[in-house]
Amino acid sequence: MIEPAMKNFFLFLSQNKALNQAAKKWGLRFGASRFVAGETIKDAITKVRELNKQGLSCTLDHLGEFIFSREEAIESADYCIKTLDAIHEAGVDSNLSLKMTSLGLDIDLELCKSNMRRILDTAKKYGNFVRIDMEDYSHCQVTLDILRELREEYDNVGTVIQAYLYRAEQDIEDLKGVPLRLVKGAYKESPEVAYPEKKDVDENYKKIIKQHLLNKSYAAIASHDDQIIAYTKQLVKEHNIPNTQFEFQMLYGIRTQSQVDLAREGYKMRVYVPYGNDWYGYFMRRLAERPANVAFVVKGMVSK
Repeated sequence: MIEPAMKNFFLFLSQNKALNQAAKKWGLRFGASRFVAGETIKDAITKVRELNKQGLSCTLDHLGEFIFSREEAIESADYCIKTLDAIHEAGVDSNLSLKMTSLGLDIDLELCKSNMRRILDTAKKYGNFVRIDMEDYSHCQVTLDILRELREEYDNVGTVIQAYLYRAEQDIEDLKGVPLRLVKGAYKESPEVAYPEKKDVDENYKKIIKQHLLNKSYAAIASHDDQIIAYTKQLVKEHNIPNTQFEFQMLYGIRTQSQVDLAREGYKMRVYVPYGNDWYGYFMRRLAERPANVAFVVKGMVSK
């Protein structure tokens, strides 16, 4: 019972806007630097270059979730564009991930879509790809609605489907042909919309991985779970699915040796590399995922 209670506690903290503002002043303390590559684009590009040298592809994400004004949303979009510029100028192997709430999704829908188009135009110019991160359930449908609209103009954009949602299977079917990152899901959701039991989430995860791959669609399997990774390896072998149709993804700072091992086995392995000073919500969700992450942070605090 302790582990679910701890998870709920950190997920609750992740939504606290006052603590988020305070975290920006703290900087990357208390172990956050394990999961966040730095606060500046320069920091992030340096980490990406190091990971590329190990045979790992990357996705950069300028962190930001709590946006309160149009000006902040535009500034966030500008930073995404600066990130794409920096990736191109440095010649590193990295895509871009973003959250549409940071682009004004909750403030002005048209502003958000305008920001997305500016970002996608830049990515298209550089031959790069942009992933729209999926957020909590309240943002799911509007995210997919915007994605469908954008896909009419751009082929260099995809999103994320979360296996713990009951709707995941239907969403996979509706998004046939769209490059998708497939995840278990990291937000606290009601049992009315999401599987409450881990075993059910795991089974649905396997189901949507198989569904998307057999649809001949590109899949990014984003998991640190050895059973899911082994399942995917066996699945692609049984169905003669080429390695060019999928990739594995893991988070920066988690299971780093496994990332290198997968790349050495000949699989495309992409590391999700977050950076920026708005790291608090992301960090809290990483602590919620695994008690071992909390132990690492406590150890770091004691050793200071």
